[in-house]
Amino acid sequence: MRRSLTVQGENFPLSTPFRISRGTKTAAEVVTVRITQDGLTGWGEAVPYARYGETVETTIAAIEPLRDALEAGVGREELLGLLPAGAARNAVDCALWDLEMRLAGTDAATSLGIPTPLQPIPTALTVGLDTPARMAEAALAIANVPLVKVKVDRSDPAAQLRAVRRAAPRPRMIVDPNESWTIEDVRALQDLMIELRIDLLEQPLPANEDGALAGFRSAIPIAADESIHSAEDLDALPDGYDIVNIKLDKSGGLTGALELEKAARARGLGIMTGCMVCSSLSIAPAMLIGTRSLFADLDGPLWLAHDRPGGVSAAAGMLSPPQPGFWGGLS
Repeated sequence: MRRSLTVQGENFPLSTPFRISRGTKTAAEVVTVRITQDGLTGWGEAVPYARYGETVETTIAAIEPLRDALEAGVGREELLGLLPAGAARNAVDCALWDLEMRLAGTDAATSLGIPTPLQPIPTALTVGLDTPARMAEAALAIANVPLVKVKVDRSDPAAQLRAVRRAAPRPRMIVDPNESWTIEDVRALQDLMIELRIDLLEQPLPANEDGALAGFRSAIPIAADESIHSAEDLDALPDGYDIVNIKLDKSGGLTGALELEKAARARGLGIMTGCMVCSSLSIAPAMLIGTRSLFADLDGPLWLAHDRPGGVSAAAGMLSPPQPGFWGGLS
């Protein structure tokens, strides 16, 4: 057995800017890995995230030293000991999943006991951070979808949320401050979130300050995002969290994500599946967990001006899987 490995950075411009409390994104910068064996190619994608000190260049640099091992046949389980959880391992792990399924003549969903064909799932559609008036305009355009996610900061979250809820009174709603709040903000905004029928508050506090949630009982379920990367992080997670947001770029691939899902469920925590701003190649493996999550936030490709051919599609807030053979085997 001999394989070949290719690693490259790719850039996908967005159709509109994506704004959160940490800044604005105008393109999805990804790393794509392809591993070929016996005429079949598995591929995977990662989104290096500056929040974790990652860039396209550092991600590629982390993968290249493993070239000989990967081309000699290193598998997914061995990979866990060769790269830490993060973008680099995610791209390689997902490429190995895809290749493994193609070589076996099966697909990833079947191998995980997930009914096929995959059915559309509701995904959060994001209202980016802006003035309350502009956020209301964005919310009005998606007012009839099942689930909306609202990016806020500390400037005036009450005005931001009221504007969105007035424009979109029907959808379930996730509020995501992206670590910009304090515990005092969380306490002070409890009544407002009840009034506005908020379903989930995602990572309100900075990850290194979320110890303040220990013993806190929120009226609104709180999800950990930046505070949880892999199953190893669960022991340090404060008990104020109710749900964990699993992202493959944090867990280091589908293999690590499945480990985190299993361990979180064993502790009685709910599951959310999220993503970075990405192409459909990142979403295809994430959908396998998203199909059995309380919340799926997988609208990354919907921000792109042009996605990869054959990728996911969405209508009225329902996300349909990629075309057969796109990722996960059965080419």
